[in-house]
Amino acid sequence: KFVRYAHIGTGNFHEKNARIYTDFSLFTKHKEIALEVANVFSFIEHSYKRFRFNHLIVSPLTSRRRLYQLIDNEIQAAQENRKASITLKVNNLVDKGLINKLYNASSAGVIIKIIVRGMCTLTPGIEGVSDNITAISIVDQFLEHPRVMLFHNNGEQSLYIGSADWMERNVDQRVEVSCPIYDDVLKERIIKTLTLQLNDNQKARIISSAQDNEYVKNNLESKVHSQLAIYDYLKAQEQLDKKQLRTRETKDD
Repeated sequence: KFVRYAHIGTGNFHEKNARIYTDFSLFTKHKEIALEVANVFSFIEHSYKRFRFNHLIVSPLTSRRRLYQLIDNEIQAAQENRKASITLKVNNLVDKGLINKLYNASSAGVIIKIIVRGMCTLTPGIEGVSDNITAISIVDQFLEHPRVMLFHNNGEQSLYIGSADWMERNVDQRVEVSCPIYDDVLKERIIKTLTLQLNDNQKARIISSAQDNEYVKNNLESKVHSQLAIYDYLKAQEQLDKKQLRTRETKDD
């Protein structure tokens, strides 16, 4: 019978990029997400039409409002003395409105960890403004390209992957899409890669108010080269997936 599939990725379909970029892609038959992806293409074709997006975050229609809302949820949690955190991975972080929201979140007590490869006009570590924000940049053999947003969300961990950097042009002017990750296995794997990168002490540089971009201090007892560690982790997961698949096929036989 007819099934609608959709692909949402943080990069593009380019054979050279596939060899040197790191990205995330979701291939899904989730009925509502697949329909919303189709509506994105309809919007591109007929920009005067308006569609309701319950799952996807779509620029230039809903991104700013939804991102503000997700940050505000963490601010409210922190103000109510509940755990609140945001982990963000982007290529560029320069949008003034979103940066001010992150400053407000930090001031409220939200713990914010950022991985930003390129331009970053947010300044971590300013007393009373960004005390709770830390930021690193990783430049290595492969170009770090995914955009990922992780919100604590009262322990439910709302995770999104997408195409948009946190820049005014991406939020307000271009057509960009971010998609929630609902599958627990996929969510765990993406969060694991973020954790490995946040613990990188070989290629990670610290973004600070001094703008000296010093490398994260190396712990000789525990070296973490995130790109190599992520490769090893995903390879092990692939082998585990194959083993579980063979076990299921044997049971079915």
